[in-house]
Amino acid sequence: MRKRLGSWDVLVIVVLAVVVVVSSAAVEGFASSRFWGFLLLDVIPIALIALPMTLVIITGEIDLSVASVLGLSSAVMGQLWTAGVPLPLILPLILVFGMVLGAVNGLFVTGFGLPSLAVTIGTLALYRGLAYVVLGDKAVADFPPTWTGNMIEALPGTTVPWMAATVAGLAIVFGIVLHATPVGRALYAMGNNEQAATFSGISVARTKFWLFVLTATVAALAGFFWTMRYASARADNGAGLELSVVAAVLLGGVSIFGGRGSLLGVIAGVLLLITLRNALQLADVPADTLTIVTGTLLIISVVGPNSAAMLRSRLRRRRPATTPAAGG
Repeated sequence: MRKRLGSWDVLVIVVLAVVVVVSSAAVEGFASSRFWGFLLLDVIPIALIALPMTLVIITGEIDLSVASVLGLSSAVMGQLWTAGVPLPLILPLILVFGMVLGAVNGLFVTGFGLPSLAVTIGTLALYRGLAYVVLGDKAVADFPPTWTGNMIEALPGTTVPWMAATVAGLAIVFGIVLHATPVGRALYAMGNNEQAATFSGISVARTKFWLFVLTATVAALAGFFWTMRYASARADNGAGLELSVVAAVLLGGVSIFGGRGSLLGVIAGVLLLITLRNALQLADVPADTLTIVTGTLLIISVVGPNSAAMLRSRLRRRRPATTPAAGG
């Protein structure tokens, strides 16, 4: 219990609580239920993509193409709608399209042995460029109000969007898989020592391949939500969102080197990042400052957990060993 209370994810939760208390007292309108309803709408796409991204980073990989997958999915969605394809059919088509985009990432990383950082930086540019090829600079905004309204509708008697409750349910599922199943243990094993994981019978390449497929599929789902929320399919939808996703995951205590982290910390990291950013927006802080805050949190999220782990290790080494009492 003492070790758990001193962990990084608990620290993030404490900082989140402090930010909420201070902002409620200092920023007008922060404590209103209406503000929290809009805040949760901002949380949804980042939290949604952060769930599979957590699994990817725990294995020692990364996917920086997620925002471009979101944008390309939105652009394809706009073209399909313009062509007369109904939305109930567009949704599964977009998810399949996301799977294909993820399979491309997975193939290059696991099939050709290329580093995921280089591959997904390349597909980040490629997919965003394709989004402009598909839709250009125009926006498709004539989606039916029944869909755009329902996508941001709140649960009865609350200001909590039903999609936020859906993401919370998915987070529970991902948490169980990661922390209470052999699959989760295999992911941590791959992040700690890929060669040892292979010798223990884990199919490392196949597992990582499907993680990239899963991440892109969820990013495509986030693209559908983004398009419906703003009632606009655009090629630049979600531009720069990958920075927020990675910052939130690392801020939650997931090691960039793999093998360490918890989903509870990631959810706390997402909430901390969005709460702080929205509080600053409500206080009329310039947009440039918000970017600086996100970058600063990203640096802290990389340096902080590793520094804390090194400090704990040094303290343990300096602690004098207890000698057993001499027997009579």
